[in-house]
Amino acid sequence: MLRQRGVTIEEVKFVTTPTGKPYIDSRSLPDPIAYNITHDNNLVAMAFAPGVHDPPAYSLGIDVMKIKIPGRETLSSFINVVGDQLTELEHALLRPGVPETERLQRFYWMWTLKEAYTKALGLGLGFDFKRIEFDVASRVVRVDGGLPQGWKFNMFVVADGQDLYQGVVAEFNGGDATEVVDKTDNPDWLKVHDALSFTEDALSLLAS
Repeated sequence: MLRQRGVTIEEVKFVTTPTGKPYIDSRSLPDPIAYNITHDNNLVAMAFAPGVHDPPAYSLGIDVMKIKIPGRETLSSFINVVGDQLTELEHALLRPGVPETERLQRFYWMWTLKEAYTKALGLGLGFDFKRIEFDVASRVVRVDGGLPQGWKFNMFVVADGQDLYQGVVAEFNGGDATEVVDKTDNPDWLKVHDALSFTEDALSLLAS
């Protein structure tokens, strides 16, 4: 990503904000580059962008999770473990009457959005997840009961063989709108690479 922008490794500085949110700076860049990294099971994901709002790290966060129930838990017991981080509406959307596959998908949309939003804020676990509500059925996000104006939430799905991963990128663009973009068919902005070919390509590029 840096090489595409004509930036050498020697010029790069990895810097953090007072709250610990990292960003990339360089005298060769007109603006700092925000980035955020997440992983789960076999997948590593990174979101990056030169921003406009909230420099230098900007407001950008990503989270991804494999669609599965961890360990030997049932779906209901799994949801109950984190139940205090869900709103009443979210609990209603996860009620047992909903087909289990849909319940699981709904839960991971809720959770990855909450994670991505708090990571974009640079607060992580310091933000009460219950303050964030994702009405998955209506694709509406509320924070402290109101719409988080200026925010865009990009939902995506990545397939790894038989395994599926759901993720959300949260970014603050400014303005009055609140967008939830549901593009589960790997939209153009989402690039997916096999680990081996990605590593080989990266080593070749860095050696050139």
